[in-house]
Amino acid sequence: MKSYNVAILGATGAVGTRLIDQLAHSTVPVKSLKLLASSRSAGKTVDFKGQPITIEEATPEAFDGVDLVLASAGGGVSKRLLPEAVKRGAVCVDNTSAFRMDPTVPLVVPEVNADQLKNHHGIIANPNCSTIQMVVALKPVLDKFGLKQIVVSTYQAASGAGQSALNEFFQQAQDYLNGKEMQSTILPTGSDKEHYPLAFNLLPQIDVFEDDGYTHEEWKMIHETKKIMLNDMDAEDLKVTATCVRVPVPISHGESVYFEVADDKATTDDIKAAIAAGEGVVLQDDPDHQVYPQPLTAEGKRETFVGRIRPDRENPGAFHLWVVSDNLLKGAAWNTVEIAERLVADDLVRVPE
Repeated sequence: MKSYNVAILGATGAVGTRLIDQLAHSTVPVKSLKLLASSRSAGKTVDFKGQPITIEEATPEAFDGVDLVLASAGGGVSKRLLPEAVKRGAVCVDNTSAFRMDPTVPLVVPEVNADQLKNHHGIIANPNCSTIQMVVALKPVLDKFGLKQIVVSTYQAASGAGQSALNEFFQQAQDYLNGKEMQSTILPTGSDKEHYPLAFNLLPQIDVFEDDGYTHEEWKMIHETKKIMLNDMDAEDLKVTATCVRVPVPISHGESVYFEVADDKATTDDIKAAIAAGEGVVLQDDPDHQVYPQPLTAEGKRETFVGRIRPDRENPGAFHLWVVSDNLLKGAAWNTVEIAERLVADDLVRVPE
């Protein structure tokens, strides 16, 4: 079997550490593994399949001889280094927003549009975590009944903002319980003017605000969904809108999704059956026994969990559902490694001439 020289860029972050673990438990045949990070982390060692690997500084030359790069080191780093990796013959799967809206870069969720991988030119983009779980849940609906409109409200975990935000959230919770003043330096977004505590709070702002009043996170969900499902980020055949909220949960995003189907004969049982048969989806929908998806039970799992499926009583052909997934796994590390598995299986770990 062909094996590959793999590099993980951003190996020490919240997603990077999970990339290492997911790769170790994947079907990707790894000949060698490079772990790349900033100069601050260079020299440290990390275990991979029982073997210590020394972290190296991420430089263009570090990608010499590498076949496959899994990247999660921030958009600026990806923009600077991934083209260099491609020049050296590597295929890159990027977990940042750097290339998602580039029309020449496939934006891929394997359960939804793996066919787009064949169109790559060396870089494949991993979508936003909140987008991923929603399109996985709705893909079976799209295929069987068509989709006209999606309205989503997200309940996004602290870890979606990175390890530093998660650490600050835990400290805030401890301070609050100890009667101390909570300190806030990161959320809702580090680049904005004001910062607010997340502990025992809700923040209806993720990323910066656009001129139309939507946040950039909401903009991403709208246009990524269209690009993934219809291969056109501005497609008019599917209406999508989003409200994104950061909630005081460590890991796993929740989403309340309203959607309208094209087939007005579709019933709630039809929708449930389609979703239950969907790839990567687990149906947890038994109200009589209070069975529904929860962040605590989704944490650490690769699947996307769906429940609370019910009709909208005011609008025929419309339904509601609740979807939860581990934002650091299916929303990031596992989706990235899953893309790598598909690239290997289809012999696409090569830069087209």
